[in-house]
Amino acid sequence: MQINIKVPSVGESVQEAVLAQWFKQDGDRVQKDDPLFVLETDKVTLEVTAQAEGVLHIKVPEGETVLIGAVVGAIDTEADAGASEADPQTPVPKPPKAEERSTTINDKDQGDDQPEPAQSPGPTALEPVAAEAPLLSPAVRRLVAEKNVDIAGIVGSGPGGRITKGDVLLHLEQAASPAQAPQDQTVAATTDPEAEARGKTHRKAMSPIRRRIAEHLLEARQNTAMLTTFNEIDMSTTMAMRANYKEAFSEKHGVALGFMSFFIRATVEALKAYPEINAFIDGTDILYHEAYHIGVAIGSERGLVVPVIRNAQAMSFADLERAIVDFVKKIKSNRLSLEDLEGGTFTISNGGVYGSLLSTPILNTPQSGILGMHKIEKRPVVADDQVVIRPMMYVALSYDHRIVDGREAVGCLKRIKELVENPERIMMEI
Repeated sequence: MQINIKVPSVGESVQEAVLAQWFKQDGDRVQKDDPLFVLETDKVTLEVTAQAEGVLHIKVPEGETVLIGAVVGAIDTEADAGASEADPQTPVPKPPKAEERSTTINDKDQGDDQPEPAQSPGPTALEPVAAEAPLLSPAVRRLVAEKNVDIAGIVGSGPGGRITKGDVLLHLEQAASPAQAPQDQTVAATTDPEAEARGKTHRKAMSPIRRRIAEHLLEARQNTAMLTTFNEIDMSTTMAMRANYKEAFSEKHGVALGFMSFFIRATVEALKAYPEINAFIDGTDILYHEAYHIGVAIGSERGLVVPVIRNAQAMSFADLERAIVDFVKKIKSNRLSLEDLEGGTFTISNGGVYGSLLSTPILNTPQSGILGMHKIEKRPVVADDQVVIRPMMYVALSYDHRIVDGREAVGCLKRIKELVENPERIMMEI
């Protein structure tokens, strides 16, 4: 019995995705709930797991764009564990490893004394090579056929040594240079090899998430009247409170106490005082939100994602810290769902974890405000007419000037500053 592996639905607005990576090879035996492949959409990255135990048959190679609901493979639940290798009649060909494929091609290039079947040189000799190389995607095979490229001289940069379209294009660019000016290239190689090395480039397609991030940020710049106001926060009291209670907090709640929960609670209180910053523009109307769904920007290997903590106004410090930890775990295991990213009314981005001292965050449209946190750095400041050293943090609030006036934006950021500098006011709601 064969169970088809289909591309799961990840939301009504998502119609296609990229099969980014297979964790298994064709013919491998898999167990139920084993991760099979990574699926990338323009909004989320997730892992798809096996629904049953059996032998995997891959039908769509990684790197291909697939429609939601498309069949990309199958699991043979009745196949024996060693059938794919021991039974010669079982048609489960395994794709050659990158090392094996490279060795085979190199042997032919070097030439040996053993006679080989006669075959015509040139493009016709490439056809069986492309057909026997399951690691080549259809797009790469078409490009190889159109340009009559000998893949023997191409080193694949994809997973498992797979040759990508960018590898072929780079090979074509490098091959064109000596044909146009062979003497110049020889001189460059002998007189200035460093200059030649600096001129080398490689091409890589943007992932769906990266393309969506680019589109989203450009949309925010073009369709909003974005302005940013800045302030600085003395973190002394908050840091002291965190140091005093972090062990007790961790023992009681099973999660570490971070600074983000302080800023989320302070932000919610500030948004209550300035509701326009928690509102959206909807046509010619202003849509005010009575709940506070705070998006927290988290960096990942595939790009920046902003999971949303819903109803943050009703959550304790421990609840907020647990929610953040859960999101980080989901991102690392590629299990973040589309529902985790939707419905935010305000965003907080912490560039300080990367060492940023000051920056201008870009709005996460259609939201009207975003708070940027930065690194904590000891600086000389004036307190009670005395110059003292304090741990200071620059903060930035970007806002849509179409709906938020400067007075409200400055007042909101000042309110956040007051609450973080005096965290007891958060507890007392004053």
